[in-house]
Amino acid sequence: MTLLSPIKKNRVTVTGNLGAARTLVFVHGFGTDQSAWSKVAASFLADFRIVLLDNVGAVASDTAVFVQHHYLSLDAYATDLLDVCRVVNVQDAILVGHSAGAMIGVLAALRDPDSFTRLVLISASPRYLDEPGYHGGFTASDLDQLYSSMAGNYPEWAVQFACQVMGNPDQPDLASHFAATLKSIPAENALTILCSIFQSDHRAEVGRISQPTLIIQTLHDMAVPMEVAQYLHHRIARSELAVIDATGHLPHVSAPQQVVAAMRAFIDGNRSE
Repeated sequence: MTLLSPIKKNRVTVTGNLGAARTLVFVHGFGTDQSAWSKVAASFLADFRIVLLDNVGAVASDTAVFVQHHYLSLDAYATDLLDVCRVVNVQDAILVGHSAGAMIGVLAALRDPDSFTRLVLISASPRYLDEPGYHGGFTASDLDQLYSSMAGNYPEWAVQFACQVMGNPDQPDLASHFAATLKSIPAENALTILCSIFQSDHRAEVGRISQPTLIIQTLHDMAVPMEVAQYLHHRIARSELAVIDATGHLPHVSAPQQVVAAMRAFIDGNRSE
């Protein structure tokens, strides 16, 4: 099989102000693709070069390149991200990652610190599974039930999961759209991806982050409790925690204005320097 270039493999889009001195790299989370950033990215088009990509296995990516045994951990996605950064000449950029995309960005930034000078982590978690002294939000029984539901009736699970994770029942179209994108992923691929996320433990890695980091957390997120955001804030030396007036796990979709405001204060305010 002919190997795809990183541009094709991750369906990279480079847009915005191509002559700008600063670059924003957006990395999406599970069940979405680069289009989830449309409302947030639009606010930065005039002043930044914008790099968007689809993680392999995402709804719009080429499923032929999703080799399941290769993507059993987030490290493979971090390698893909660094390959993209190399090809499009990303240096001293600001990484904006959502959920699993945030941890992918953390792993990439640790491996190549020159690529990213600042990190924005939205609804991020280094570990989802509870253990003594750490509340990640899910018990082993919770995850077993989740995997069983996925395997039993994936389309039905996608609808229920989308409603729970998106929240914001006053905007039902958001959950409907998220459910549709989830259902477009082959069930076996989705299970592999979700296992790679929920079984991961990157607490040691987040403690090594040296870049100024913004942690954006909503008032209520069923996937990432507030305790996790506070854990990240305490573990990342040069971090600030922005709790925005929003709910749900995908605030860049449901409350983009609040996300943009927090990002602008962090990027332009130099408060972490």
